[in-house]
Amino acid sequence: MGLAEKFASIPVRELNLREMPTVDKGASVRDAIEVLRSAQLGCAAVMEAGKPVGMFTESVLREAFAQNPGVIDEIVDSHMAVPFPKVYLDDTVDMVLAAMQANNTRFICVVDSEENVAGLTGQKGLMEFVAEEFPRQVLVQRISEVSTNSRREGA
Repeated sequence: MGLAEKFASIPVRELNLREMPTVDKGASVRDAIEVLRSAQLGCAAVMEAGKPVGMFTESVLREAFAQNPGVIDEIVDSHMAVPFPKVYLDDTVDMVLAAMQANNTRFICVVDSEENVAGLTGQKGLMEFVAEEFPRQVLVQRISEVSTNSRREGA
């Protein structure tokens, strides 16, 4: 089975989902930045009554700062992506890629059938999926490792 077939047949729940950082809808942008910093991620779900209602991302923050540097003390719900990119646990992996392309984002919120946050996936999740599903075709090497290619390439 090739990559396209796997993307179309495997549910999102089988990806290695990361924990989705969250911030309350009434929090300040400053608080949301601290959540991103603590999680070492570029996005957080904006929550209201336990449900995600938007997404706060580095991209949204960059645009807000470009318009008004004083945005840091404003409420985060006026600076969130709505509608935010999401997929369901039972959607197929190809729907993650489609949501990323449609929303021009690296991050996708994964929700269960009741719209509760189940995790986070996106660019990194898809790359991990490809590397795990096709280990003989994809060479994966940690950044901290020394290169195994000791021969010079080229002429």
